Amino acid sequence: MDLLEYQGKRLLASRGIEIPQGQVAETPEQAREAAAAIGGKVVVKAQVQIGGRGKAGGIKLAENPDEAYEHAKAILGMDIRGHVVKSVWIEAASAIKKEYYASVTFDRAERKPLVMLSAVGGMDIEEVAVSQPGALVRRHIDPLIGFQAHDARWLVYHAGIDAEAMKGTMAILHTLYDAFVSLDAMLVEINPLVLTEDDRVIALDAKVTIDNNALYRRTELADVGDILPDDPQERMAHERGVTYVKLDGDVGILGNGAGLVMSTLDVVALAGGRPANFLDAGGGSKADEVVTALEVLLSDDKVKALLINIFGGITRCDEVAEGLLTALDKLGATLPIVVRLDGTNEDEGRAIIRDRAPSNVVVESTMLSAAAKAVELAKGQA
Repeated sequence: MDLLEYQGKRLLASRGIEIPQGQVAETPEQAREAAAAIGGKVVVKAQVQIGGRGKAGGIKLAENPDEAYEHAKAILGMDIRGHVVKSVWIEAASAIKKEYYASVTFDRAERKPLVMLSAVGGMDIEEVAVSQPGALVRRHIDPLIGFQAHDARWLVYHAGIDAEAMKGTMAILHTLYDAFVSLDAMLVEINPLVLTEDDRVIALDAKVTIDNNALYRRTELADVGDILPDDPQERMAHERGVTYVKLDGDVGILGNGAGLVMSTLDVVALAGGRPANFLDAGGGSKADEVVTALEVLLSDDKVKALLINIFGGITRCDEVAEGLLTALDKLGATLPIVVRLDGTNEDEGRAIIRDRAPSNVVVESTMLSAAAKAVELAKGQA
């Protein structure tokens, strides 16, 4: 679960990391009031659970409260890569001397937390890793030992952090690692971590991703505000227990099993299409689970065609077919739907769809042909 910037900042601030003074606003009027209360220049920042806000025009500097009002008016309601801005963070402008990058994430391959630090901040870290690979230093941490003082010293030395920022950066690294562990986080990132003109090291941004499976025990998250996804489909999926990730394409995808769904994404891309989502209905999907999954997919008006790719192992293909018909009857979907069924009771499932499904539903025998058909139909609807 990705937190909004202001929510991540509040969690870090509660642990001792300094952040600029700021307030959340959901209307232009609230933005003006917040700017007046903060005083001086402020930054108006779109609150969405995705990067690229600045490039999309979602971050603006305001000289006064009236300008903050105008910026908030323009930013609220903006669509940033499929995420609609519902709130803005009004933050005191900072006098920046230098920008850095710091994060703690989990390296699945090494099965250890990974701390990263760079003296090049304020830009996409993936871009830094490619264009300046030596500028991003990494250090794996033994989870049984934890983050130690020598780890912090090694990182700031090899990253080339400025002398006046070393002490503050080391302290923040310790706090980031503690937050990573105590929050059951998958990522805790500050970009940029800045050295101000008066030599303070503060967090100008924050990205915190919490392990969904640990949300029930993270009671402190109740104090940072609503943590459900902003995106309506992701919110619906979360509330209904569906494994769903929204992407930026127009071919909706439903499969049973994470590996199969990932393969389906690749095949759709190979066929020249753009997947609209990752949705795993689970290895033992029943009719009601298929209905729930399709409700999420069909609620996205950017989806022009659906590809349902089912391998019947635990899942019976006739159960999936019945679930599909129930969902179509309930939701009245008219967009093109391509179904590929393979495995347990595949013949029965295909027969159910051929005999009883509406004309907008077609059956394909292979994953490649199904992907090609879905892409063709999506392009025809564009």
